[in-house]
Amino acid sequence: MSKDILIPKLCFPEFNKDEGWDLKEFSSFIKLDRGSSPRPIQEFLTKDESGVNWIKIGDTKNAVNSVIYQVEEKITREGAEKSRKVEKGELILANSMSFGKTYKLALEGCIYDGWFVLRKYERHFNKSFLLQLLNSDFMQNQYKRLSAGGIVQNISSDIVYNSKLFHTTLQEQQKIASCLSSLDEVIATNSQKLELLNEHKKGLMQNLFPQDGETVPKYRFPEFKNDGEWVEKSLIDTADKNAKWSFTGGPFGSNLKASDYTTVGIRIIQLQNIGDGEFNDDNKIYTSPEKADELLSCNIYAGDVILSKMGDPVGRACIIPNSLKRCVMASDGIRLVVDEKEYSKYFIYSLINSKRIREVIEKKATGSTRKRIGLDTLREIELIVPKKIEEQQKIASCLSSLDELITAQVEKIAQLKLHKQGLMQGLFPKIND
Repeated sequence: MSKDILIPKLCFPEFNKDEGWDLKEFSSFIKLDRGSSPRPIQEFLTKDESGVNWIKIGDTKNAVNSVIYQVEEKITREGAEKSRKVEKGELILANSMSFGKTYKLALEGCIYDGWFVLRKYERHFNKSFLLQLLNSDFMQNQYKRLSAGGIVQNISSDIVYNSKLFHTTLQEQQKIASCLSSLDEVIATNSQKLELLNEHKKGLMQNLFPQDGETVPKYRFPEFKNDGEWVEKSLIDTADKNAKWSFTGGPFGSNLKASDYTTVGIRIIQLQNIGDGEFNDDNKIYTSPEKADELLSCNIYAGDVILSKMGDPVGRACIIPNSLKRCVMASDGIRLVVDEKEYSKYFIYSLINSKRIREVIEKKATGSTRKRIGLDTLREIELIVPKKIEEQQKIASCLSSLDELITAQVEKIAQLKLHKQGLMQGLFPKIND
């Protein structure tokens, strides 16, 4: 690392100084205590509300601004005595699965050995500043460099202790923490708005589609109230009979191997790209045009519907975005080309993702830990649809306008997070490797 004076690009006027920030090993400032757990843990889990919070890595999925507010499981008081106790307000660092992320606790409880708890740092660091620093790209990249092969799966105490931390006065830390925390509040507010939009959509779909055992929805547009009951169709009935391979699955695993992957070429749509009602554009891999031609029956195109053979949840669907003209499905994808002369594509796609159809698919799927459904089973899934395509289109228009609001909100949050990332790069000194 460079021996130049460490001065951030963005500096509050009252902290302008020539000596710069310190850069020292983590072990100079902080002590780590590793979590522990009673074994076998199953014997100490309890549903009793008087039990002790059992804080796992999985509980981070509901964290807000890196703060853990709730847990899914509790352990008995006896189990807690054999575990590492943590207090409300403490910082814990994940040493597995979450790639060295640090979280603040909004509750007390116990942690297992997938966590470190940070202690004895208060003389050196403002807690909010430290939380931001430990979750910065600067720290995460260090963990990757210090790990074998640059891939972080588990982080030892040595890796953490040997990483380096920026350090400045507590007053400057407080100022930076306040700046970043105010932006976190804006992100949290917009995330709550997104959650409300998603909840509104779920409720709307339950009323716009018939529920189990019903043939008409609770809400119906006035112009269609006298059009009678909706009719039953199989999923395969909605496929375009004039389009080749309009309902087909991805290739066998042996037909599309890692050795077929390329850095550029035809995009491969993986299971993780099939979001629950949205296309996830991360995890990009490609194959050659020649391989795509070889797997022509497994190609999928912009505007097609793609379903997942596997959870979670099984049978979820999204639409291939217009930016991807031609792709190849991986083995767990299913292509559906909707007959748009008879059906509204957006209606069918929304119906597949509705609560009732999701429950039907779940019941027909096999597997105990991770559900899977076959192509033949999925094609016979029964749908209840309006007789007139005009009613389908009206419902689709209603849902698509709401989806546009949701997409705009997602993009707004992404931009706020990008802004925060850039702000952090300016508020922390830059290190030249």
